[in-house]
Amino acid sequence: MNNNSKPARGFMRDRNFLWMLTGGITSMLGDQFTLIALPWLVLQMSQDTFTLGIVLALLGIPRALFMLIGGAVVDRYDPKSVMMVTKYINTALLAILVVLLMTSSLSLWMIYLIALLLGLSTAFSIPAGTSMLPRVVTAEHLQAANGMMLGLRQITFFLGPLMAGGLIALLGDHATASQAGQAGLATNLNAANMMDIADKKGLAMAFFVDCFSYGFSAWTLSHVNMLAIKTDQQASKQSLISATMSGLRHCWNDTMMRTCFLYWSAIAFLIMGPMQIAMPLLAQQLGNNAGVLGLLAGAHGAGTLLGMAMSSVFPKLRLGSLGSTILLIDTLVALLFMPMGLIHVPWQGAAILLAIGALGGYLHVAVFTWIQRQVPPAMLGRAMSIFMFIFMGISPVSAALTGWLMHSISLTQLFAGSGALLIVIVVIALLMSPIRQMRDAGKVI
Repeated sequence: MNNNSKPARGFMRDRNFLWMLTGGITSMLGDQFTLIALPWLVLQMSQDTFTLGIVLALLGIPRALFMLIGGAVVDRYDPKSVMMVTKYINTALLAILVVLLMTSSLSLWMIYLIALLLGLSTAFSIPAGTSMLPRVVTAEHLQAANGMMLGLRQITFFLGPLMAGGLIALLGDHATASQAGQAGLATNLNAANMMDIADKKGLAMAFFVDCFSYGFSAWTLSHVNMLAIKTDQQASKQSLISATMSGLRHCWNDTMMRTCFLYWSAIAFLIMGPMQIAMPLLAQQLGNNAGVLGLLAGAHGAGTLLGMAMSSVFPKLRLGSLGSTILLIDTLVALLFMPMGLIHVPWQGAAILLAIGALGGYLHVAVFTWIQRQVPPAMLGRAMSIFMFIFMGISPVSAALTGWLMHSISLTQLFAGSGALLIVIVVIALLMSPIRQMRDAGKVI
């Protein structure tokens, strides 16, 4: 009992960890304000789902494409230095966005550019952030510190959207925003006029919160002293292209890994991408209020946290094999997803997203553990980069296509169609792939 308690007490008294924890949680909480405010801003300005899809693609695709390069930069330099640079860049970009918004000088092409630059910056900050913790706490404290960081991170996914949506709704002018939406459907208003009648103050304050969080976390990070860690000199000299190709070949030659990555790619395309477009549209349908969007996103975050907790309490709970559990849970998600276009009050959407988040959160822990067991340690970083690319690269492309598709279909048809296609993918995986044979040990029986 004492052995288990020492690591927790040890790293919680570590000033380096506390500085990193304070700044990291502040920054992650601030990110949720931009994730809520940016889609709402684009819809207020354009009233166009395709435009929203373009912005999400500009934010997500560069992040995914340059993430491997970002990892190479972090390996060659100090991750703290890389992280500091990205925080300064993001602080400046969000400050510019706030000024443009408050002076009614913002145009859509400016949002395109800012989204692109934020995506590029994030491509370097993600590998830097994931590389820092082993250089901040000692090896015996690493697992406990990781658990605390991931748990608090998920809490920000719950609280952040609620706080952001509430802030925008509190400071926004709902009456004029509604009139702006009606006018935007009938006429082509320019961005400056639109900003005069929509939720300008609330949106600007949301972006300012994220701007402040980056500046504050840069200050806390400057107080963190990194531990000296020996690096693999041979790996650092290896060409990025050759290392990436060897990782791709390994994952492709592993039948189970290849099958799962293709399956998860379909999930990202059919569910993750459409949800980025569907959630703001659903919030408009349920009240044209950013607070509703925050409620929906917060419910999904709370469900994910609940699912992760359940996975920790009941790590061996399975309905047959791990693979059959994955297929069953994805079927339930599809069935929950299909009727979402028919709901009429916010609490119904929040309840459904709470359930979807709980199911997905439970699988999140199991899938990550399976990949760690399936892949040799020397390949784990590259395998996880490929896994992250699936969701960070495919989802934005799917979001852009969904935005274009929404010119021809209704929101009800989008939810029903995506859920139905997911069921088809599950059936194909059940009948024609080895996924149902997945075991937690990571091998096919």
